[in-house]
Amino acid sequence: MIVPGYRDHPAEPWDPEAPVDPGEAEDFLRRCYVENPRLGPVEPRLAIVRAQIAATGGYVHTTEELSHGARMAWRNSSRCIGRLYWRSLQVLDRRRARTADEIFQLLVHHLQTAGGGREQGRIRPVISIFAPAQPGRPHARVHNDQLIRYAGYRNENGGHVGDPAQIAFTEAVRRLGWRGKGEAFDILPLAIDVPGQPVRLYDLPERAVLEVPLTHPEHGWFAELGLRWHAVPVISNMRLTIGGVNYPLAPFNGWYLGAEIGARNLADPDRYDMLPLVAQRLGLDTSRESSLWRDSALVELNRAVLWSYERAGVKITDHHTESRRFITHLRNEEKAGRPVPADWTWIVPPISGGLTPVFHRYYEELDLRPNFYPAEDTRCPMRNH
Repeated sequence: MIVPGYRDHPAEPWDPEAPVDPGEAEDFLRRCYVENPRLGPVEPRLAIVRAQIAATGGYVHTTEELSHGARMAWRNSSRCIGRLYWRSLQVLDRRRARTADEIFQLLVHHLQTAGGGREQGRIRPVISIFAPAQPGRPHARVHNDQLIRYAGYRNENGGHVGDPAQIAFTEAVRRLGWRGKGEAFDILPLAIDVPGQPVRLYDLPERAVLEVPLTHPEHGWFAELGLRWHAVPVISNMRLTIGGVNYPLAPFNGWYLGAEIGARNLADPDRYDMLPLVAQRLGLDTSRESSLWRDSALVELNRAVLWSYERAGVKITDHHTESRRFITHLRNEEKAGRPVPADWTWIVPPISGGLTPVFHRYYEELDLRPNFYPAEDTRCPMRNH
């Protein structure tokens, strides 16, 4: 996925009541202004920020600081292979939105903008940044881990339909009154939580959700499996921190790495677990592991994903191409004198890793800021509702 993935990243403790660290604010602003000389000298700005922190415990980013800070956060995300494009991130300043209705409409706009708008399928990296956390004031949040997810349902016989990873969340929104169709690819509603109000559910309109039916370049039967996936992976459960200021609601996206869909979402045993069925339809020998039936089925499943997205005109990338581009990013950052934090276990693709150039080297895993961190309580969706 061309966005940071933090599915099982441990949450970093943070205190929303704590004032902004002046040192962290100064460090960010100095680097921001060095990288953007057009902003002018930093010292007058630092004097204003120091005074604001002393008086209120926080400060307000300018639009330029917010935009560059978000791009730096992407650049510093150790689990993202697609950081070559960090400068292209489109930043939408949504700090004035307060109501659940406002937030929902802006999230719909995010999905439409990221999906290419009139140029549907031309996926753009986008982040929507809502109000920062302030001491003594509860903050808004979206309980979904991504804006677009498919529901998961338990069967009476102990089986399931849909995405098993979303069963707990699906049960939570059903308790709040949502009723899905009970099918494999039901799009979940957004659960938006604003201070002083109960959680509100919003169904995404069709215009905001671009999906791709999956077919195969050679096997006509593949279409009979009824598989599909959405085009825009918007992470919505991460906290963005810039210069000591925390933004608990800052959904962001890039575009899919094909293997994220074909080798994880559709292949993992605890997700859609499609490899046994694909292998059966391919006529592979599944009686012994040494036949490498899983490997063969995995390759064909990934071919189907890439083929389908490309035929539909929806932007996607393969793991070989993106691995080479990440090496280009490393070289660019080294020339700029900046370290590149990277988590090897996430940078190396989940398919044919040893065939990619990112496999054959070590990386430093540094906690550089600005950055993204798991929001609080993400492992237990809506546990208080």
